[in-house]
Amino acid sequence: MKREPAVAYQFYPGDPATLKETLDRLIPAATAKQKALAVVSPHAGYIYSGSVAGETFAAVEIPRDILVMGPNHHGYGASVALMEKGAWDMPLGEVAINTVLARHLLAQTEIIETDTLAHRFEHSLEVQVPFLQYFRPDLTLTPLVISHLSFKSCQIVGEAIAAAIEQYGKPVLIVASSDMTHYESRESATTKDALALKQLMAMDPQALYNTVLGKKISMCGIMPATIALIAALRLGASQARLIRYTDSGEASGDINQVVGYAGVVIS
Repeated sequence: MKREPAVAYQFYPGDPATLKETLDRLIPAATAKQKALAVVSPHAGYIYSGSVAGETFAAVEIPRDILVMGPNHHGYGASVALMEKGAWDMPLGEVAINTVLARHLLAQTEIIETDTLAHRFEHSLEVQVPFLQYFRPDLTLTPLVISHLSFKSCQIVGEAIAAAIEQYGKPVLIVASSDMTHYESRESATTKDALALKQLMAMDPQALYNTVLGKKISMCGIMPATIALIAALRLGASQARLIRYTDSGEASGDINQVVGYAGVVIS
């Protein structure tokens, strides 16, 4: 099974040389790097959120093995859909699926299912991959597309990810793909997103989940972010650091209808 790019030439340049030049601009050259268990990174078009993603990935040591989770924007496939084998054909080169880590995951819980349909058109994972390839051309992926889940199900999946990574026995970076508030004024988005980010910085997955759903914050990757935090805590995380928060108005000039973007490192 080979997954073809779904949003090359739309969300990011599909031409390898142009993509590399774009990444050179978006990724800071000299940045102190820290070991991390997880990051939260935005997934809009690079013109809008690429600089936040670039700064976030530049701030951490990128291991070879990446477990990437994103929200299901199209509604296809299983609730927690894992692509367990094959490769992703990307402009900067092919990326192999980590079948060993995938099998460890599948052994943990029946909530995680093998499913390729959910991945076919989903952009939220794909846009993260060129940033990761920039640092690690030998990258492997364990990709999960996640629909709406109860907090209890998030807990089960988060614990399963932590257990699978422990069994795998090598460094794995968990990448949770999420934008923040969608299509509200800058003032409204900034206020709402601050509530969500406060709970993320406090490393309280239950409060993060409850705040986003209770306050009707349109953070599309709330499930991946909650799961990533649960897994990271199980793996020994003790702090979360906000790299940058901005919104689409910085690029478009329109502050009446913005989408918020945050980059967070959990270590």
